[in-house]
Amino acid sequence: MNRTPVTSSNIASVGYDPNTMTLEVEFTNGSVYQYFDVPETEYQNLMGASSVGTYLNQNIKASYRYAQI
Repeated sequence: MNRTPVTSSNIASVGYDPNTMTLEVEFTNGSVYQYFDVPETEYQNLMGASSVGTYLNQNIKASYRYAQI
């Protein structure tokens, strides 16, 4: 999955696959997580947020299934 670099203290890049509704987040420590069944609007909101890390913590981490890859 192609990821886009973001400006964040703990997130390096974010990718999204609209076909599978999978959000992929690469953290600055090198770990990569996939979040499943994420609507595209959530991805757009994440990418447009003033703080990507805060948005991820408040709106995505507790709401969607995920796995570390």
